[in-house]
Amino acid sequence: MSTLENHYSADDIESRILAGIRASGLDPEQRLTPEDLSSLDHFHTGGLGASSALMELAEIGSDDSVLDVGAGLAGCARFLAAETGCTVDCIEMSDDYCVGARLLNQLTGLEDKVFIKQGSALALDYPDASFDVVWMQNVGMNIEDKVRLYQEIARVLKPGARFAFQEVVAGQTVTTYYPLPWASDASQNFLVSTEHLFAILNDCGLAEEKFVDISDAQPTQNSASSTPAAAGQLGLGVFVENLGQKAGNARRSLDEGQIRYIRAVFRNG
Repeated sequence: MSTLENHYSADDIESRILAGIRASGLDPEQRLTPEDLSSLDHFHTGGLGASSALMELAEIGSDDSVLDVGAGLAGCARFLAAETGCTVDCIEMSDDYCVGARLLNQLTGLEDKVFIKQGSALALDYPDASFDVVWMQNVGMNIEDKVRLYQEIARVLKPGARFAFQEVVAGQTVTTYYPLPWASDASQNFLVSTEHLFAILNDCGLAEEKFVDISDAQPTQNSASSTPAAAGQLGLGVFVENLGQKAGNARRSLDEGQIRYIRAVFRNG
Protein backbone atom coordinates (compact mmCIF):
# COMPACT_ATOMS: atom_id res chain seq x y z
CA MET A 1 0.00 0.00 0.00
CA SER A 2 1.26 3.45 -0.84
CA THR A 3 1.64 6.16 1.76
CA LEU A 4 0.37 9.74 1.60
CA GLU A 5 3.05 12.40 1.76
CA ASN A 6 0.56 15.23 2.28
CA HIS A 7 -2.54 15.74 4.36
CA TYR A 8 -5.41 17.23 2.40
CA SER A 9 -8.64 18.83 3.52
CA ALA A 10 -11.82 16.85 2.89
CA ASP A 11 -12.87 19.28 0.16
CA ASP A 12 -9.46 19.08 -1.50
CA ILE A 13 -9.49 15.27 -1.45
CA GLU A 14 -12.91 15.15 -3.06
CA SER A 15 -11.91 17.79 -5.62
CA ARG A 16 -8.75 15.89 -6.58
CA ILE A 17 -10.64 12.63 -6.99
CA LEU A 18 -13.44 14.18 -9.04
CA ALA A 19 -10.96 16.04 -11.23
CA GLY A 20 -9.03 12.82 -11.89
CA ILE A 21 -12.23 10.95 -12.73
CA ARG A 22 -13.37 13.66 -15.16
CA ALA A 23 -9.93 13.89 -16.77
CA SER A 24 -10.09 10.16 -17.51
CA GLY A 25 -13.33 10.63 -19.44
CA LEU A 26 -15.64 9.28 -16.76
CA ASP A 27 -18.68 11.19 -15.54
CA PRO A 28 -19.03 11.23 -11.74
CA GLU A 29 -22.65 12.30 -12.19
CA GLN A 30 -23.33 8.85 -13.65
CA ARG A 31 -23.14 5.63 -11.63
CA LEU A 32 -19.60 4.27 -11.77
CA THR A 33 -18.49 0.66 -11.26
CA PRO A 34 -15.61 -0.62 -9.12
CA GLU A 35 -13.87 -1.62 -12.35
CA ASP A 36 -14.10 1.96 -13.64
CA LEU A 37 -12.12 3.15 -10.61
CA SER A 38 -9.70 0.24 -10.25
CA SER A 39 -6.60 2.07 -11.49
CA LEU A 40 -7.17 4.67 -8.76
CA ASP A 41 -8.20 2.58 -5.78
CA HIS A 42 -6.39 -0.79 -6.17
CA PHE A 43 -2.88 0.43 -5.47
CA HIS A 44 -1.32 -2.82 -4.36
CA THR A 45 0.79 -5.30 -6.28
CA GLY A 46 -1.13 -6.59 -9.28
CA GLY A 47 -4.08 -4.22 -8.96
CA LEU A 48 -7.59 -5.44 -9.69
CA GLY A 49 -6.36 -8.78 -11.03
CA ALA A 50 -4.63 -9.53 -7.73
CA SER A 51 -7.79 -8.67 -5.79
CA SER A 52 -9.78 -11.02 -7.99
CA ALA A 53 -7.27 -13.83 -7.49
CA LEU A 54 -7.30 -13.40 -3.71
CA MET A 55 -11.11 -13.33 -3.70
CA GLU A 56 -11.17 -16.68 -5.49
CA LEU A 57 -8.47 -18.12 -3.23
CA ALA A 58 -10.49 -17.13 -0.15
CA GLU A 59 -13.76 -18.39 -1.67
CA ILE A 60 -15.70 -15.33 -0.50
CA GLY A 61 -19.48 -15.63 -0.87
CA SER A 62 -22.56 -13.47 -0.50
CA ASP A 63 -23.21 -14.53 3.08
CA ASP A 64 -19.73 -13.64 4.30
CA SER A 65 -19.08 -10.65 6.55
CA VAL A 66 -15.67 -9.25 5.60
CA LEU A 67 -13.27 -6.87 7.34
CA ASP A 68 -10.74 -5.10 5.10
CA VAL A 69 -7.77 -4.05 7.26
CA GLY A 70 -5.81 -1.08 5.93
CA ALA A 71 -8.45 -0.57 3.28
CA GLY A 72 -7.02 2.59 1.72
CA LEU A 73 -9.62 4.01 -0.68
CA ALA A 74 -11.66 0.78 -0.24
CA GLY A 75 -11.33 -0.30 -3.86
CA CYS A 76 -10.98 -3.95 -2.86
CA ALA A 77 -14.00 -3.70 -0.57
CA ARG A 78 -16.21 -2.27 -3.32
CA PHE A 79 -14.98 -4.93 -5.73
CA LEU A 80 -15.78 -7.72 -3.26
CA ALA A 81 -19.22 -6.31 -2.49
CA ALA A 82 -20.10 -5.85 -6.16
CA GLU A 83 -18.79 -9.25 -7.23
CA THR A 84 -20.13 -11.42 -4.41
CA GLY A 85 -22.86 -9.44 -2.65
CA CYS A 86 -21.01 -9.65 0.67
CA THR A 87 -20.83 -6.79 3.16
CA VAL A 88 -17.43 -5.27 3.91
CA ASP A 89 -16.32 -3.22 6.90
CA CYS A 90 -13.17 -1.18 6.28
CA ILE A 91 -10.68 0.01 8.85
CA GLU A 92 -8.18 2.63 7.66
CA MET A 93 -5.73 4.79 9.60
CA SER A 94 -5.61 7.71 7.15
CA ASP A 95 -8.37 10.31 7.39
CA ASP A 96 -7.57 11.28 3.80
CA TYR A 97 -8.26 7.80 2.50
CA CYS A 98 -11.44 7.52 4.58
CA VAL A 99 -12.81 10.70 3.03
CA GLY A 100 -11.93 9.47 -0.45
CA ALA A 101 -13.39 6.01 0.21
CA ARG A 102 -16.74 7.43 1.32
CA LEU A 103 -16.93 9.56 -1.82
CA LEU A 104 -16.15 6.59 -4.05
CA ASN A 105 -18.78 4.51 -2.22
CA GLN A 106 -21.33 7.17 -3.14
CA LEU A 107 -20.22 7.28 -6.77
CA THR A 108 -20.61 3.51 -7.07
CA GLY A 109 -23.81 3.26 -5.04
CA LEU A 110 -22.27 0.84 -2.55
CA GLU A 111 -22.82 2.80 0.69
CA ASP A 112 -25.12 0.04 1.98
CA LYS A 113 -22.49 -2.67 1.39
CA VAL A 114 -19.17 -1.02 2.26
CA PHE A 115 -18.66 0.76 5.60
CA ILE A 116 -15.68 2.99 6.36
CA LYS A 117 -14.17 3.49 9.82
CA GLN A 118 -11.05 5.44 10.72
CA GLY A 119 -8.87 3.49 13.13
CA SER A 120 -5.80 1.40 13.80
CA ALA A 121 -5.15 -2.15 12.68
CA LEU A 122 -3.52 -2.67 16.10
CA ALA A 123 -6.76 -1.91 17.98
CA LEU A 124 -9.63 -3.11 15.81
CA ASP A 125 -12.84 -1.48 17.00
CA TYR A 126 -14.99 -4.60 16.58
CA PRO A 127 -16.18 -7.31 18.98
CA ASP A 128 -14.55 -10.72 19.20
CA ALA A 129 -15.60 -13.28 16.56
CA SER A 130 -17.28 -10.71 14.29
CA PHE A 131 -16.17 -11.71 10.79
CA ASP A 132 -16.15 -14.67 8.39
CA VAL A 133 -13.17 -13.21 6.51
CA VAL A 134 -10.45 -10.69 7.34
CA TRP A 135 -8.87 -9.31 4.15
CA MET A 136 -5.54 -7.51 3.93
CA GLN A 137 -3.44 -6.52 0.92
CA ASN A 138 0.04 -4.99 1.13
CA VAL A 139 -0.39 -3.57 4.64
CA GLY A 140 1.77 -5.55 7.07
CA MET A 141 5.04 -4.18 5.70
CA ASN A 142 4.05 -0.79 7.17
CA ILE A 143 3.43 -2.20 10.68
CA GLU A 144 6.23 -2.96 13.12
CA ASP A 145 4.20 -4.72 15.84
CA LYS A 146 3.17 -7.74 13.82
CA VAL A 147 2.30 -9.86 16.83
CA ARG A 148 -0.32 -7.32 17.93
CA LEU A 149 -1.58 -6.97 14.35
CA TYR A 150 -2.22 -10.67 13.86
CA GLN A 151 -3.55 -11.16 17.39
CA GLU A 152 -6.17 -8.53 16.61
CA ILE A 153 -7.04 -10.21 13.31
CA ALA A 154 -7.41 -13.59 15.01
CA ARG A 155 -9.55 -12.01 17.73
CA VAL A 156 -12.17 -10.58 15.36
CA LEU A 157 -12.38 -13.75 13.25
CA LYS A 158 -15.11 -16.26 14.01
CA PRO A 159 -13.92 -19.80 14.84
CA GLY A 160 -12.97 -21.50 11.59
CA ALA A 161 -13.05 -18.23 9.66
CA ARG A 162 -10.43 -17.17 7.09
CA PHE A 163 -7.66 -14.60 6.98
CA ALA A 164 -6.94 -13.81 3.31
CA PHE A 165 -3.92 -11.69 2.55
CA GLN A 166 -1.37 -10.55 0.01
CA GLU A 167 1.89 -9.27 1.40
CA VAL A 168 5.38 -8.03 0.63
CA VAL A 169 7.96 -10.05 2.58
CA ALA A 170 11.71 -9.88 3.05
CA GLY A 171 13.93 -11.61 0.53
CA GLN A 172 17.42 -12.97 0.95
CA THR A 173 19.19 -9.61 1.26
CA VAL A 174 18.51 -6.30 2.98
CA THR A 175 16.20 -3.79 1.27
CA THR A 176 18.33 -0.87 0.10
CA TYR A 177 16.38 1.10 -2.52
CA TYR A 178 14.18 3.97 -1.31
CA PRO A 179 11.63 5.42 -1.59
CA LEU A 180 9.37 2.38 -2.04
CA PRO A 181 5.59 2.39 -2.57
CA TRP A 182 5.11 1.61 1.14
CA ALA A 183 8.13 3.32 2.72
CA SER A 184 9.94 6.59 2.10
CA ASP A 185 12.99 5.29 3.98
CA ALA A 186 14.18 2.35 6.07
CA SER A 187 12.48 3.66 9.22
CA GLN A 188 9.06 2.93 7.65
CA ASN A 189 9.93 -0.50 6.27
CA PHE A 190 9.01 -3.50 8.47
CA LEU A 191 9.45 -6.53 6.25
CA VAL A 192 9.89 -10.01 7.69
CA SER A 193 10.55 -13.29 5.90
CA THR A 194 7.76 -15.64 4.89
CA GLU A 195 8.92 -18.12 7.50
CA HIS A 196 8.90 -15.52 10.26
CA LEU A 197 5.48 -14.23 9.21
CA PHE A 198 3.96 -17.71 9.18
CA ALA A 199 5.44 -18.48 12.59
CA ILE A 200 3.76 -15.38 14.03
CA LEU A 201 0.44 -16.34 12.42
CA ASN A 202 0.68 -19.86 13.84
CA ASP A 203 1.40 -18.48 17.31
CA CYS A 204 -1.77 -16.37 17.01
CA GLY A 205 -3.87 -19.47 16.29
CA LEU A 206 -4.01 -19.05 12.51
CA ALA A 207 -3.19 -22.13 10.42
CA GLU A 208 -1.98 -22.15 6.82
CA GLU A 209 -4.56 -23.38 4.32
CA LYS A 210 -3.39 -21.99 0.97
CA PHE A 211 -0.14 -20.32 -0.05
CA VAL A 212 1.20 -18.97 -3.35
CA ASP A 213 4.47 -17.14 -3.99
CA ILE A 214 3.49 -14.65 -6.72
CA SER A 215 6.84 -12.89 -7.05
CA ASP A 216 7.49 -14.15 -10.57
CA ALA A 217 3.91 -13.85 -11.81
CA GLN A 218 2.87 -10.30 -10.93
CA PRO A 219 3.99 -6.82 -11.92
CA THR A 220 5.58 -4.82 -9.12
CA GLN A 221 2.57 -2.49 -8.84
CA ASN A 222 -0.75 -1.98 -10.50
CA SER A 223 0.51 -1.00 -13.96
CA ALA A 224 -2.19 1.65 -14.33
CA SER A 225 -1.29 3.40 -11.09
CA SER A 226 2.45 2.89 -10.60
CA THR A 227 3.31 5.87 -12.78
CA PRO A 228 1.98 9.42 -12.64
CA ALA A 229 -1.38 9.58 -14.38
CA ALA A 230 -1.16 11.01 -17.89
CA ALA A 231 -3.91 13.06 -19.44
CA GLY A 232 -6.95 10.87 -19.86
CA GLN A 233 -5.67 8.25 -17.42
CA LEU A 234 -7.01 7.71 -13.91
CA GLY A 235 -4.32 6.71 -11.45
CA LEU A 236 -2.90 6.93 -7.94
CA GLY A 237 -1.02 10.06 -8.97
CA VAL A 238 -4.17 11.83 -7.78
CA PHE A 239 -2.76 11.26 -4.28
CA VAL A 240 0.82 9.99 -4.28
CA GLU A 241 3.96 11.64 -5.61
CA ASN A 242 7.00 9.98 -7.27
CA LEU A 243 5.12 6.82 -8.21
CA GLY A 244 7.45 5.98 -11.06
CA GLN A 245 10.53 6.15 -8.84
CA LYS A 246 8.87 4.10 -6.10
CA ALA A 247 7.70 1.41 -8.50
CA GLY A 248 11.14 1.28 -10.09
CA ASN A 249 12.80 0.79 -6.72
CA ALA A 250 10.35 -1.99 -5.90
CA ARG A 251 11.14 -3.65 -9.22
CA ARG A 252 14.89 -3.48 -8.50
CA SER A 253 14.31 -4.83 -4.99
CA LEU A 254 12.37 -7.78 -6.41
CA ASP A 255 14.88 -8.46 -9.20
CA GLU A 256 17.78 -8.47 -6.74
CA GLY A 257 16.05 -10.77 -4.23
CA GLN A 258 15.48 -8.12 -1.56
CA ILE A 259 11.69 -8.64 -1.45
CA ARG A 260 9.11 -11.27 -2.37
CA TYR A 261 5.33 -11.15 -2.89
CA ILE A 262 3.02 -13.78 -1.42
CA ARG A 263 -0.69 -14.56 -1.31
CA ALA A 264 -2.28 -16.86 1.28
CA VAL A 265 -5.34 -17.94 3.23
CA PHE A 266 -5.05 -18.95 6.90
CA ARG A 267 -7.86 -20.37 9.02
CA ASN A 268 -8.68 -19.41 12.60
CA GLY A 269 -8.52 -22.33 15.02
